[in-house]
Amino acid sequence: MPSQIEEVVVPVSPGDSILSLAQEAGHFWETLWNHPPNGDLKGKRKNPNILAPGDEVTIPPIRVKDYSCATDQRHSFKRRGVPAKLKMQLFLLGEPRRNEPYTLVIDDEIIDGTTDGDGNLEHYIKPNAKGGKLLLNGGKEEYPVRIGHLNPIDTTSGVKQRLNNLGYNCGDESDDESPQFKEAVIQFQGDHQLNPTGDVDAATRAKLESLHT
Repeated sequence: MPSQIEEVVVPVSPGDSILSLAQEAGHFWETLWNHPPNGDLKGKRKNPNILAPGDEVTIPPIRVKDYSCATDQRHSFKRRGVPAKLKMQLFLLGEPRRNEPYTLVIDDEIIDGTTDGDGNLEHYIKPNAKGGKLLLNGGKEEYPVRIGHLNPIDTTSGVKQRLNNLGYNCGDESDDESPQFKEAVIQFQGDHQLNPTGDVDAATRAKLESLHT
C-alpha cells in the first residue's frame, strides 16, 4: 500500500486483517483498530484478526516526527515492529495430537517444532503473512494454512469454516445453507449437548466460537 498524506478508506479483501493492513500502511495495528472512524467496525467485529470481505477500514496518514541530531556524528534509528502470533491446536479423531513433531511453512519461512501436551503450537509471524502449509507425520500429511481468511462467526461462511476445521464437513465455504451444511450443524449440536435443529442459533454460535475463535 503506498504512503499517503490523506486519510483513505480501504475495502477488505479475503485474507486481510487489521494487522496486515496496518503492516502494509506502515502503522501499528492498534492505530487502525482504535482510529475513531473504525469504531463501528471494531464494535461489530470484536477481533482485529477477523474481518469480512466488503468491510471498510479507514487508514489515517502517517504522522511524521522530527529528530534533532548533530551533523558530525553517526546516528542509528530502529523501527519497532509488532509481530503477530499464529496459534493452532491439532486433533486426530477427537484427541489432541500431543508432543508431535511438525514443520510449518509460512510464506518463505520454515519452522520446525513439536506440539505441546494439548496439541498446541504457537509461533510469531509477520503481520501480513499470507499462509503456507503444515507438514505432519514426517511430511506424509500436508495441510494448507490460510491466514486472515477466517470470516466472522455471524456469517454462514464463517460458521462453515469453523465446522470444517473442527472435522464437521460442510463442503464449500459459501454463504449458502446447503443440506450438507445443515447435517454438519446437526452433528455438531448433537456432539455438544445442544438441541439438534440444524439451525445456527445463539447457543450454537457461542459453543462453536468457544472451540474455534
